[in-house]
Amino acid sequence: MYEDRRLRIVVVGSGYVGTTMAASFADLGHQVTAVDIDEDVVEALHAGDAPIHEPGLADLIERHAGGNLEASTVYDSLAGADLVYLAVQTPTDEAGNIDTTALETAARMSGEAIADQPPAERPVIVIKSTVTPPHVETIRAAAAAGAGDETLEVAMNPEFLREGSAVSDFREPDKLVFGTSSQRGDDMLTAAFEPIIEATNPVVIRTDPDTAAMIKYANNAFLAAKISLINDLGNICKEFGIDAYEVADAIGADDRIGEQFLRSGVGWGGSCFPKDVRAIIQAATAAGYRPAVLEAAVAVNAEQPARMLELLDEHVDVEDQRVAVLGLAFKPGTDDVRNSRAIPLIEGLQERGANVVAYDPVASEEMQARIPEIEYAKSAARALDGAVGALIVTAWDEFETLDDAFDAMDRQLVVDGRRVIEPRPGMTYEGLTW
Repeated sequence: MYEDRRLRIVVVGSGYVGTTMAASFADLGHQVTAVDIDEDVVEALHAGDAPIHEPGLADLIERHAGGNLEASTVYDSLAGADLVYLAVQTPTDEAGNIDTTALETAARMSGEAIADQPPAERPVIVIKSTVTPPHVETIRAAAAAGAGDETLEVAMNPEFLREGSAVSDFREPDKLVFGTSSQRGDDMLTAAFEPIIEATNPVVIRTDPDTAAMIKYANNAFLAAKISLINDLGNICKEFGIDAYEVADAIGADDRIGEQFLRSGVGWGGSCFPKDVRAIIQAATAAGYRPAVLEAAVAVNAEQPARMLELLDEHVDVEDQRVAVLGLAFKPGTDDVRNSRAIPLIEGLQERGANVVAYDPVASEEMQARIPEIEYAKSAARALDGAVGALIVTAWDEFETLDDAFDAMDRQLVVDGRRVIEPRPGMTYEGLTW
């Protein structure tokens, strides 16, 4: 029914996921409106500027702004839409409880914006935000209350976009998950992604909204646990004087294990893994089940920065000494510092009385807003100049070619948390798990 026409899609929320999705849908030929309460974000999109750093995103926004891609601060733009995506953040507290307040508000306001349309012409509202299965009904009820229609279709289409490669992940997904309650909802989602389905032939999983929500958590929890397991094994390898990467290459050749996510190091961060693993642990605990493996995955991840600092302590007392922290983003390709492993490392150095100088190609400004009291260098070479030690936290490509810059250090001591550099003559080099 919908396969052969361009859809009108509204994306509520212009963070990493929402902005990438809006620009990418526009690039597929759909007419897209991004709705956000932040006027600066809306103005940036109007001007064709990307409000976040993500490879390939700026080009899409510049190309489609004012054409297939529009932006607004009001919900009136929902009228006449085929799909309304809710891509609002769902932060968690320290215990892992999800705060769906903003998402519920967006759902209710979306329902209100379409309440005057005949039920058969109302858009399908799609939850893109990550919520646990019990919260799916909460969001559906909020949207239905706003529309005054208990039959309002609210679907779930979880995202699997990785920061740093989100645009390419959208274009070439391994899988698409459509959690719907009606054939119309499934038809709409299929039409939205039809160009991608035809071009890349991903696995398309058609299920109900609750199961779709659980698939997202299971996906991230599995990957987080895999990283923590290889880090745990890597820590053991380090104690035995064995190269964990050689071990990982061997076990990765087993097709039951696979080679991806076997690079041991300082651990995982970002907005998804920490939040999602804590949230599903909390949801399971509230339901009466203790997920011991996931609890252990969180514990191992939390300890990796401390192990990195212990390796530094073995070689130098950093009190009143200059120490360089290279890499502030939680991963290369993004300026996102949420739950970056650099944060506990900087805090640990501060507790030791070190003079911390940090550098990142794109994320220094973001980290400075969070930790303003340390020095931020304009280049890796300047950060290393006069330092008695360096911690490598993010695997940016430019850190692989810093050979001459190490000559300016007072002491060539490097603790590498990502296996980025090769040790050189005269350098004291410690790999975290190798």
